[in-house]
Amino acid sequence: MDAVDRQLIQALRENGRASYAELGRLVGLSGPSVTDRINRLEAAGVITGYRATVDAKSLGLGVTALVGISLSDAADHEDVARRLRDLAEIEDCWFIAGDDSYMLKVRVGDVDGLETTIRRLSGTKGVSRTRTTIVLSTKWENRVGELPEEVE
Repeated sequence: MDAVDRQLIQALRENGRASYAELGRLVGLSGPSVTDRINRLEAAGVITGYRATVDAKSLGLGVTALVGISLSDAADHEDVARRLRDLAEIEDCWFIAGDDSYMLKVRVGDVDGLETTIRRLSGTKGVSRTRTTIVLSTKWENRVGELPEEVE
């Protein structure tokens, strides 16, 4: 990956709907050259997809919480992960080191919805304990930062 690839990635992170022509103007290449580079980055797994970022509150999801999950000693981690995937309220799920095994980002409509979700999580086979932190405000999410000069 060279400096032009990094510029293209940064531009796509800022505007995933930019045309190849727009991207080409930004990096000084033709549209077809940009297309080739982006196709190569996708094939290499550097660019893994494109998505729309939406305002959760406008979808009626006004409460965000981070929920740590501890597993029982006999729990099958992959089985628990599959079960967690079935809960639509879970936006993100990370397998982590520390006191908890998983950290979840949960979005629900209200505190009653959060309570229902926590009860469902607590009743999930393999889950021994949950620890919930309610997000009071979001200062930023999906932050687009500068890429380092060299990505290995």
